[in-house]
Amino acid sequence: MYKDLSEDHSAVGALFSVSATDNERYRLTAEQVDFFDEYGYLKGIRILEDDQIETLRSELPALMDPDNPAHDLFYEFNSNESADPNNVLFHALGAWRISPAFHDLLWHPAFVVPASQLLGGAVRFWHDQLFVKPAHEGGVVIWHQDYSYWTRTKPMAHLTCWIGLDDSTTENGCLHYVPRSHKWNLLPREDLANDMDKIRESLTDDQLREFKPVAIELKRGECSFHHPMMVHGSFANTSERPRRAAVINVIRDGVISDSDEPLLDGVSVVPKGEKLAGQFFPLLYNPDARTR
Repeated sequence: MYKDLSEDHSAVGALFSVSATDNERYRLTAEQVDFFDEYGYLKGIRILEDDQIETLRSELPALMDPDNPAHDLFYEFNSNESADPNNVLFHALGAWRISPAFHDLLWHPAFVVPASQLLGGAVRFWHDQLFVKPAHEGGVVIWHQDYSYWTRTKPMAHLTCWIGLDDSTTENGCLHYVPRSHKWNLLPREDLANDMDKIRESLTDDQLREFKPVAIELKRGECSFHHPMMVHGSFANTSERPRRAAVINVIRDGVISDSDEPLLDGVSVVPKGEKLAGQFFPLLYNPDARTR
């Protein structure tokens, strides 16, 4: 038997435990918040210590195993989301329901405190993701905007935190952002792991001129935050090292469902017009309460 950890709305272990009085040390500076507002992203924020990285890494192989008895708790599971078997992109949603370490990461003050600043309020969970690009044959993640996959919720008050479990470099397929593209219109949604440049067909001449991606190289344990309209993607991993990452997607408390269908596979319907809450969308941090 296994337990669905989505029933627990606080940390189940001590991997990320710190005193609530220490939260202030994780706050972003005014300059960092201004940079995010202007460019749509913020990079190089140290979020994990070495022991935390090793624990998360140690729980990853079991999560990637399709024979894991808790496999049915994933919202989505793709051993390879790419259509090309020679370019592998492991991608799964729902690790927080299975793994104690990935569950507790959601409540980590080093994440929720800056997330609250960038969202401008209380932080509520939306969903998590795992991305693994193996050495030599890691596939791409196409240029896209996250909100193009999330229009079943509104208003657009979302935030993504991309956390590296390895050093991420241009050689092993690090993330790339197109600065200021979070101010563009909503672009068409495409398959996540196939035609890297499909998005260019939908760009205006001005947007094509502004399409100047920057590589977001990070040390393991560092993260980047980005706006839901930020155009981003990552190239193939042709290096001798894997590129493993955990992603946490959150919303500002008060975002509502805009669909009468399940927002995630296997999750109870949140009726259209009702606020996201309950078992699968827990409140992670309320800055006004001064508690986690």
